[in-house]
Amino acid sequence: MIGTPLKILVADDEQVIADTLAIILRRGGFDTFTVYDGAAAVEKARTWKPDLLLSDVMMPEMSGIEAAIEICKMIPACRILLFSGHAVTADLLHDARVLGHNFEVIEKPLHPAELLARLQAV
Repeated sequence: MIGTPLKILVADDEQVIADTLAIILRRGGFDTFTVYDGAAAVEKARTWKPDLLLSDVMMPEMSGIEAAIEICKMIPACRILLFSGHAVTADLLHDARVLGHNFEVIEKPLHPAELLARLQAV
């Protein structure tokens, strides 16, 4: 990557997944920060100003979609990439679209090479 690396905020309540994604992204040349719930993602975004939020959809307390909506309010240029292995995601995404948000969604599991290819295209 040329220039300043993209800042990617990784949020997943499954810490092993979040930490593994962060390792993969760092090896791909991205600057990453990892949090383990939606509220922590919103708080970190407030000060760290990520270029991209990579978040699980289904998390306790605050979903990834709710966190994404809050982060978009603070940082309109922040790209959102959500991932999920749950069928209920469609209903949550519908609610977000009604509010004017059209987030990218990828399904779990995701091969690291596919993830890096998606992010390199940014």
